[in-house]
Amino acid sequence: MLIVWIADVFAFFVGRAWGKRRLAPTISPGKSVEGLLGGLAGVIVFASVAGVWYLHLSGWMLLWWLILALISALFSVCGDLFESRIKRRAGVKDSGNTLPGHGGVLDRIDSVSAASPVFFIGVQAMPALLMPNTT
Repeated sequence: MLIVWIADVFAFFVGRAWGKRRLAPTISPGKSVEGLLGGLAGVIVFASVAGVWYLHLSGWMLLWWLILALISALFSVCGDLFESRIKRRAGVKDSGNTLPGHGGVLDRIDSVSAASPVFFIGVQAMPALLMPNTT
């Protein structure tokens, strides 16, 4: 969840400061390419620090961890865009009124719902990919 939240926060602030090129203007006009790149940069910094200092990863494991964090962050953006597309097609601004000012419950979970399965599969694959069976 931290990867998704960091990607979202960095994308928001970088996009607000430097965003010029729209990422998907017909689906979500507020998102920019610069924001996406800023979110990915934030994820790289976070995953690097967490990987080295908290998870004590190095070498190929650290590289796999960074790639997994980036792919998970990209899927979180896809989840957000997918939910935005559904709302556009339905002609609504928010997916509900349970959380006023937050776009509804779906807006709070769309990114995490898309990134979580990717992250889970990637973490499960780490030992299998990097430590081959020697029997």
